[in-house]
Amino acid sequence: MVFNFFSCQKKTELPVPETLLLKNFRPVSIYNIPTTEVNRAKFQVIDVHSHTYAETPDEIQKWVQTMDEVGIEKTIILSHAWGKEFDSIYDLYSKFPGRFEVWCGFNYTGYDQPGFGPDAVAELERCFQKGARGVGELGDKGKGLFYCKPQAWGMHSDDPRMDPLFEKCAELGMPVNIHLGEPKWMYEKMDSTNDGLMNAYEWRLDNQEGIVDHQGMVDILERTVARHPKTTFIACHLANCCYNLSLIGGLLDKYPNLYIDIGARFAEFSAIPRTTSAFFNKYQDRILYGTDMGNSPDMYKITFRLLETADEHIYDERFSYHWPLHALALPDEVLEKVYRSNILKIYPPATL
Repeated sequence: MVFNFFSCQKKTELPVPETLLLKNFRPVSIYNIPTTEVNRAKFQVIDVHSHTYAETPDEIQKWVQTMDEVGIEKTIILSHAWGKEFDSIYDLYSKFPGRFEVWCGFNYTGYDQPGFGPDAVAELERCFQKGARGVGELGDKGKGLFYCKPQAWGMHSDDPRMDPLFEKCAELGMPVNIHLGEPKWMYEKMDSTNDGLMNAYEWRLDNQEGIVDHQGMVDILERTVARHPKTTFIACHLANCCYNLSLIGGLLDKYPNLYIDIGARFAEFSAIPRTTSAFFNKYQDRILYGTDMGNSPDMYKITFRLLETADEHIYDERFSYHWPLHALALPDEVLEKVYRSNILKIYPPATL
């Protein structure tokens, strides 16, 4: 009997590129270039865009430990909530004085009935007395305001029915964090020409009837901000204008009551680092640091790396596009404003 050594070798199945799905594309950079580990932000940070990622005192305590580790001084919880739901969230997070603020939502009950307004304003005032120092995150992806409960389908932020609420925010000094639209890729055809397809397909809006398009949402934002010049608005996610930063830049030029946060758009702006760096430098007094991506240490650290270093060609599975990211290497003066002092310029956060 002849023993065939090679026939006993375990066959290794080679990958078949022809069957690789786009959603499973997870490249690893082979460039021999500098990489920087940023374990702590260069300056103390106030995160203006977070949510209720912890639901028990023990979970919040762990979050606070993470904040201490990476240099987060305070986190703003955008609860969307009002009534008993807001109260319970506020009571939970206020057990950690000075580390969190909880912002409330609007009560849209009866928005489609005559007489809407006074009850919603009264509830806003009650939330303020409870401890809310801002409102958000309001959300409208083209069919109406829906993050707060009940949803107000068909009513956008520029609707006259919203006037009493926004005017009361101005009176109370409550900034309003507002999410309008989605990144432009979500409105484009879901075909081979869409360079954001991997993420766009999951959040697509192109197949929904009656949706306001991207430019329409930018127009709604402008009408809202112009209609209420005494109210401070924070357009979160860079107003979803990363594909054309001049759109939001034009609004910042026109409306001093408008700011933007960068939460959950690190992948979008890190694809064009030179354009984005120039934008950050020009509007350094109007940009706020936010995350909106959970509360893990690694999440915070990748955001710091993308803002502080000059690293290139970075892949990170938190960002589900096919492209690599490139860090901005922002100057210290700009970093400090984005991380902390700009939100303090809007208003001094209260100590819970």
